[in-house]
Amino acid sequence: MKNINFILLIGILIISTVAFGQDTLIISKKDIWIKAADKNLQIKISDQDFKSAQADYRQSNSLFLPSISASHTAISTTNPLMAFGSKLNQEILTASDFDPALLNNPARTKNFATKFEILQPLINVDGIYGRQAAKAKMEAYALQTERTKEYLELEVNKAFMELQLGYKAVAVLEKANITGDANLKLIQNYFKQGILQKTDLLSVQVRVNEVQNQLQYAKSNVQNASDYLAFLLNEDNTNKVYKPLEELDNLIALERINTTLSIDRKDIQAMDKSSEAYAKMLQLSKMIFLPRLNAFGSYELYDDTLFGTTAKGYLVGAQLSWSLFDGYKSIGKMEKAKAEFQKSEIEMQQYKAKSQLELNKADRQLKDAENKVSLSKLALEQSQEAYRIRNNRFTQGLEKTTDLLQSETQMFQKELEFLQAVFEYNFTQNYLHFLTK
Repeated sequence: MKNINFILLIGILIISTVAFGQDTLIISKKDIWIKAADKNLQIKISDQDFKSAQADYRQSNSLFLPSISASHTAISTTNPLMAFGSKLNQEILTASDFDPALLNNPARTKNFATKFEILQPLINVDGIYGRQAAKAKMEAYALQTERTKEYLELEVNKAFMELQLGYKAVAVLEKANITGDANLKLIQNYFKQGILQKTDLLSVQVRVNEVQNQLQYAKSNVQNASDYLAFLLNEDNTNKVYKPLEELDNLIALERINTTLSIDRKDIQAMDKSSEAYAKMLQLSKMIFLPRLNAFGSYELYDDTLFGTTAKGYLVGAQLSWSLFDGYKSIGKMEKAKAEFQKSEIEMQQYKAKSQLELNKADRQLKDAENKVSLSKLALEQSQEAYRIRNNRFTQGLEKTTDLLQSETQMFQKELEFLQAVFEYNFTQNYLHFLTK
């Protein structure tokens, strides 16, 4: 049995060395949020979503700004109409060019045309609503990005508290391991003196092994919490483990929070802006039936040599266009836009109701967590006193080994439960602040 215990102890020491033979990085709560805000991948994704929406909005500047283009075209033709037109544009027509024989069978004619065109929108009512829709979409993404940052702050705080809890659990179990070793030595002495039976010694050895196993799991949980925090910070955590500068507080700050859903919450505002965008798209689909007025102009240069500028001319005009019927296409678009707008209104109503439901649930969870902290603290104090009494009685030979082990197990279990209760209260409090922000 001693050999088995020795082998188990060596195995656990090897695993602990592998798990904690790493660089320990001390971090504070303030520092990790600064890093997360700057490097977190989800925030970067949200920023790119906003930039994409911003680019869509900037495209709508074409509603007011002109479109300018330039081109140079070279042709060689014996087509009668093209040949005559090319000479006309080059301003080189002569009386002989009106000879029917030359008109019907012209020689090969070269033409080089340089053209500058400008298109200027004047009145496009549908475009105005499209621009307003793009702006509302951009503002929705901006608000959603802010909400993402608020959620990340909550998640980073949670990860940091989990890391604090992990180190606290390791400390408690290391204390339990020391206590178990001390009890084991005491039991071994009693066993050698013939005071206790071998079953008592075996029970203590089993308890020591259980604590060592729990300690190893606690250390793995610390590494898991550290890895997740590194993921949130977008940092490489290879052969590294974080250690919080601040320890997990054993006290809680009682607070009563207003549980009325705020319409100023960033995600609620984003939903409102999204619905506004759909409303503008519906208006756009209706404005398609109105006529459009646009101006256009061009400046043209013609020659029979490349990039020549012998002949010049310009064209200026305006166009009023009106689509009277496009085979039910515009009507179908309007009906689709109306359905999407109504859907967005229903989704917003559902989201607000669900958010209020989640808020009420979190408020109840906070009250339950407060009650749990009070009861677990009382249970910890009672279990510590019970263990003290049993330990004193055991040294006097008045308590059984099994009763002492049970009392010891219960004491450390209640300490872990108390730490877990404090963690749950603090996180629930942060979550409630997030829901009411």
